[in-house]
Amino acid sequence: MKVHVLDDWFDTLRTLPSFAKLDGHEVTVWNDHVEDRTILAERLAEAEALVLIRERTVIPGALLDRLPKLKLISQRSVYPHVDVEGCTRNGVLLSSNMHSDTPSIAASELTFALILASARQIPQQMASLRAGTWQLAPGQTLAGRRLGLYGYGRIGRQVADYARAFGMDVVWWSSDEGRARAVAAGEAVARTREAFFAESDFVSVHVRLKPATRGIVTAEDLLSMKPSATFVNTSRSALVEQGALEKALEAGRPGRLALDVFDVEPITKPGDPLVNHPAVIATPHIGYVTEDEFDLQFSDIYDQINAFAAGSPIHMINPEALERL
Repeated sequence: MKVHVLDDWFDTLRTLPSFAKLDGHEVTVWNDHVEDRTILAERLAEAEALVLIRERTVIPGALLDRLPKLKLISQRSVYPHVDVEGCTRNGVLLSSNMHSDTPSIAASELTFALILASARQIPQQMASLRAGTWQLAPGQTLAGRRLGLYGYGRIGRQVADYARAFGMDVVWWSSDEGRARAVAAGEAVARTREAFFAESDFVSVHVRLKPATRGIVTAEDLLSMKPSATFVNTSRSALVEQGALEKALEAGRPGRLALDVFDVEPITKPGDPLVNHPAVIATPHIGYVTEDEFDLQFSDIYDQINAFAAGSPIHMINPEALERL
């Protein structure tokens, strides 16, 4: 098959062992990021299979209408960036392994790295040292402090393991069903949603983005947090109510934000007010961006391509598209 890969910014995929699974296919890898639909339509005109790196490029129906040779989109995890109806209308199968039983180590590690960086003011202390002013005011020890985890899922449970290794007190909040699962597992659930935010020294959100969870963390939630607390988001920016982060920074409650996700990505212009705020530690959506995680994810993606080419597609999101092929 003619396989096109979008948004491999550092040409990483060719260097990983899993890339050998594409032997026998005609592969084109694009290393830049393009949003112009006309350019994308021209680049992908001959593509039969399209590989996406998570949500870096939105695939609307209007673009799919211009790709008559496309038969398969292969990716991993959730797919809010793909017009599934547009795929089906054009006879394009979307295959996406939802990996419900696979721990997401990379995102969990980054989450805890941001917690540590905020507690010990690592970016700020580095800047102070480089400026010749030596130390800033003392940071925080994690042992004995409370970590509130919003969302009882795979990543949250992995972060909880790290936190307990550091001696932290872990409490949970989630949907009714999630809280019930946490209680059944013997976990501590906050008395109320208000207590969860108000009594935690760190709050980290780990919820899938869908219509029901959009804006699930409100300005009121953030403003109820301690001035000494940190809010961490390595999941999806839209889980937080529009404008809530700015209100929190203005009020100083919580006192710090640690963010890996943003409303508009990528951020390529210097001087972004949120990224450059002194109370914000920001990373450029690197939660899943490690060589190890890429090799794991793309091994699944290439398996989907090979299964489709062999006539036995797997991980089908819209199997009805096969009727149009």
